[in-house]
Amino acid sequence: MYRSILVPLDGSAFGEYALPFALSLARRAGAQLHLAHVHVAPAPILADANDTELRASERMYFEGLVQRVEAHWDVPITTMLLDGPVAQTLHEYATASEADLIVMTTHGRGALSRFWLGSIADTLIRQVSVPVLLIRPQEQPLDIEHEPVVKHILIPLDGSALAEHMLTHATTLGKLAQAEYTLLQAIEPTFIEYGTELYTVGLDDRAMEPLRAQAQGYLDRLAARLRADGVRVQTATVIDLAATAILNYAQAHAVDLIALETHGRTGLARWLVGGVADKVIRGATVPVLLHRP
Repeated sequence: MYRSILVPLDGSAFGEYALPFALSLARRAGAQLHLAHVHVAPAPILADANDTELRASERMYFEGLVQRVEAHWDVPITTMLLDGPVAQTLHEYATASEADLIVMTTHGRGALSRFWLGSIADTLIRQVSVPVLLIRPQEQPLDIEHEPVVKHILIPLDGSALAEHMLTHATTLGKLAQAEYTLLQAIEPTFIEYGTELYTVGLDDRAMEPLRAQAQGYLDRLAARLRADGVRVQTATVIDLAATAILNYAQAHAVDLIALETHGRTGLARWLVGGVADKVIRGATVPVLLHRP
């Protein structure tokens, strides 16, 4: 169960899209919500007065934000204005505040917008030991009163013990919303290249059936273990490239959240941000829960 949830903010409306998810989870879990902003000092060429003015503006932003939140949510909130390198400072604050979940948008606007997905989120995912829930901002204005609904969570697996670490984190989040789950395994086709032509091998049903049966048996064993704990879960196997299978399944089956580990069967090259996880983050229209095992 969550006790402390961290939301990094960059002072933009886009960055605030993480708030409804974080507030909903904090309310359901009875957790403390930590709102953190890392102060980025003006260029040295600017006078100290500019930095003082910027800090005052950031404090006013937090005060106004807390007032907006407290008007609709009964959640304990702590605000913190931090100094230092953005990713490192957020990592240190996550540790100091004993955060067991970080909720943030995939990008924002303002001082940190150029860093957000390419550096800040990526660095946190690689360094922190707690799950990171990434929210894609929407174009329409944020409704701070809206409580997101998470009823169907997709958990992609690759047959490895590392990928299975996500089961605990996904069910911890899902139980707060009484969600149901789908365990998905993508069976990737094999490709052999001859000169300039690319040939696909083993895509006929008979050739792929043993692999599909093996994957299905693996998923059934995990599902049985979860059902014994009262979890509502179904399974699915898909013949396709992993990221494509995940995104297509999520879109076709009304998935509300995708949860996956950043490492898997073949280590860094297989699931790490920059590979499957990165493609899922960039392509998904729903929140993505990531964790580094």
